[in-house]
Amino acid sequence: MLKYSLKRLARSLLTLLILITVIFILLRFMPEEGYFNNYEKMSPTQIAVGLQKMGLKDPLYVQVSRFIVNLFKGDLGVSYRYRVNSPIASIISPKISISVKVGLISMAVSLPLGFLLGIIMARYKGKIWDAIGNAYIVFIQAVPNAVYFIFIQLYGSTWLNISMLYKETDWKTLILPVVSLALPSISSYGMWLRRYMVDESNKDYIKLALAKGVPTRRIWSHHVFRNAVVPMVNLIPGSLLMTISGAIYTESYYSIPGMGGLLVDVIKRQDNNMVIVLVVLFASVGIVGLLLGDILMAIVDPRISFSKKEGSR
Repeated sequence: MLKYSLKRLARSLLTLLILITVIFILLRFMPEEGYFNNYEKMSPTQIAVGLQKMGLKDPLYVQVSRFIVNLFKGDLGVSYRYRVNSPIASIISPKISISVKVGLISMAVSLPLGFLLGIIMARYKGKIWDAIGNAYIVFIQAVPNAVYFIFIQLYGSTWLNISMLYKETDWKTLILPVVSLALPSISSYGMWLRRYMVDESNKDYIKLALAKGVPTRRIWSHHVFRNAVVPMVNLIPGSLLMTISGAIYTESYYSIPGMGGLLVDVIKRQDNNMVIVLVVLFASVGIVGLLLGDILMAIVDPRISFSKKEGSR
């Protein structure tokens, strides 16, 4: 287990380094005005001197190496347009806490409801509850988020008599963003858990248990669900981290001052330095989620062995 974890960690670090390099190089080809607050008023000489001071005239491999070293030291650089000469770390720190709060609440809502939806659909496969669940999943997966977000915001604010936009001093304004974030996650958890439980219920050992007269409720709770939830464990850390990092559209839509809304703002303002840092941060969250998912799945299911090659005894 330790050997496997170290290998996965090494691969994740290698993937992260490659990702940082690609993102950095691509964004370095963005227009130069993203590095200056008053670009329109500057002369070509001033622009050249400014780029030289920032190290942007150095070869790309030197710039990438310096960026990676500074990144691992915790130096994220400064903002050039969003907040002129302000450290990026000080800008994103308070926004991370907001995204964490919204993400954790959304996850606490979506995980049990998604699992409950999957269990009910699998238990009553082909019946009315399964049809209703499938209709919900198809609707959420097929309809763009913006469409039902509008209805949630309009009718939710009217029925619940709360503000359409987020206010830090009013906890009730978290309800609509949390619902909006939770709905897609509920459908995803329900869809995959139903699939895994249906597959598990068709296996020979389940049929044998039924033939022996083992109570159906015991079979579904002690065998079908327990074995079906193992592959779901692989999805949870990544889903949790991505939810915490903030849904870009949701935070912007409800004016939540979190990480997702910040990325939209810095892209609009063409603050290249902050765009690079935030894109790398979001990508790192996904990589960490995949790593934690693999390790957690190995811990949950002791039958999984990573030390033997496939087919070995």
